Amino acid sequence: MQSPLFNYAEQQSQERYVVQNPQLLRVSLAGQDDILARKGAMVAYQGLVDFDGEYQSSNQRRTRSHTGEGLDLMRCSGQGTVYFANLAQYIHVVDVDQDGMTVDSAYVLALDSTLHTEVIAVDSQYGVSGTGKYQLNITGRGKVALMTSGQPLMMQVTPDKYVSADADAIVAWSSGLRVQMQAQTHNASVRRRRGDTGEGWELSFLGTGFALVQPSEVMPPQNAAIGQGIAAQYGVGGNGAHGQNQSNVWS
Repeated sequence: MQSPLFNYAEQQSQERYVVQNPQLLRVSLAGQDDILARKGAMVAYQGLVDFDGEYQSSNQRRTRSHTGEGLDLMRCSGQGTVYFANLAQYIHVVDVDQDGMTVDSAYVLALDSTLHTEVIAVDSQYGVSGTGKYQLNITGRGKVALMTSGQPLMMQVTPDKYVSADADAIVAWSSGLRVQMQAQTHNASVRRRRGDTGEGWELSFLGTGFALVQPSEVMPPQNAAIGQGIAAQYGVGGNGAHGQNQSNVWS
């Protein structure tokens, strides 16, 4: 059999994490350190590999139910090669060092089991009920595979050049950065998007590090009625940071 499809054969590499193509991740298991991956993200594997649901403590389950932030993972162990993907999103491998990385858990595809994760809060400067954003802080030494909708933009943050990004487009940033969630609007309009611009909450980063932004804002259409009542329209309550809008906290 002959076909141009054979140009997409497996890549041979000694690296543990290999981006097989922009939307497919290849991970090698050697029977020692396990891999934690997004549930259901395995698309193929070779060798003797076991897949088990990852245990969540009562505190982790409680935190996720209150914040909507957290990882729903499976543990991959054994010896072989596993391929991961999710909705044909673009995949990027990041080395986490002692500085740590903060990320929206919706964009995590896989990570080394040796890394530690913890849910943290990014509060709004206005203190408005239902506003703010919860994120996942990843610390330790290891690799994390992130996903983006489209090819991302990596922005450098320095003491003399701070960066602001739409809260719906930001994917990850250096944990050492100082972060503030804000909206460039006036007091009476804090709860709604900025006038007729369609822009809403943003995160501002100061210090030294990076901010990773994707060319997509995963959010409801402007003025869409999500849920019921005025609270739902503003992302408060069931559709806010404390609700079930897990894939995109857009308050």
